Amino acid sequence: MATATPTADVGVDQKSARAGQRGRAVGRLWRVRGELTFRWRVGLGAAGLVGVVALWLLAANATAGSQQGIVVPSPTATWDALRELHAEGLLVSDVLASTERILYGYGISMAIGVVVGLAMGAFPSAEGTLEAPIGFVRYIPASALTPLMLLWLGIDEAPKITLIILGTVFYNILMVADVTRSVPRQLIDAATTLGASRRRIMARVVWPHSIPGIIDVARINLAAAWLMLVVAELLATDEGLAVRVVRATRFRDYDRMFAILLVFGVIGMLSDLALRGLRRWAAPWNR
Repeated sequence: MATATPTADVGVDQKSARAGQRGRAVGRLWRVRGELTFRWRVGLGAAGLVGVVALWLLAANATAGSQQGIVVPSPTATWDALRELHAEGLLVSDVLASTERILYGYGISMAIGVVVGLAMGAFPSAEGTLEAPIGFVRYIPASALTPLMLLWLGIDEAPKITLIILGTVFYNILMVADVTRSVPRQLIDAATTLGASRRRIMARVVWPHSIPGIIDVARINLAAAWLMLVVAELLATDEGLAVRVVRATRFRDYDRMFAILLVFGVIGMLSDLALRGLRRWAAPWNR
């Protein structure tokens, strides 16, 4: 009777082990709230970007020579337009102007949101006083206040920064308040039992526990700040990414329009990565 050699048995066992490892790896991809290794995360992210570029190429080929006004420039044409903007000196000045408005406007918005949101989330008296008026005002579209901003603040940078603040601050306040309310009551009770004052509880318990959530709030609402920037930069200005998009649209310069939209996306992605890095640095215990 023929018997399997030890070498063949080892080869079969190795193949079975590798197949089992691949099966477990694939299973982890679809596990609810599962963890991904760095290699899988990078690989899936790269695959997603390749998929977006592939769809872009398909759309560009499908609309090439279209007479219906629906035109999607190719990635090559978009890149050439981006290089032209840079060579003309417009790209850098527009990016700096828009980024400066976001830094001032959204920075002030987040500062107000953190202070007021922490107070509302920690103290019922502050919540009872402020929640109703904030809930009312936040439903007034900030863009509808554009004429008032021009009448009250003129046509310089003040109305632009104010619009960014008004378009994001109320959402920041309410979301930071929700983050503060998520601090476990047991931690606050334990600190109170040990004789900690209100100031010490806020500084040593509420604030550290809320840091990761506050940074997540900043990440989420940063997109709304860029949205308000588009409205703000329509107020009598010659520099800014939104201004460049509007001018490109007016002359149907689709290549430049897509180039600026690409810049928006890159800035947003880099900002998101920076805030994620800040979250890991500020709260390494909450990864």
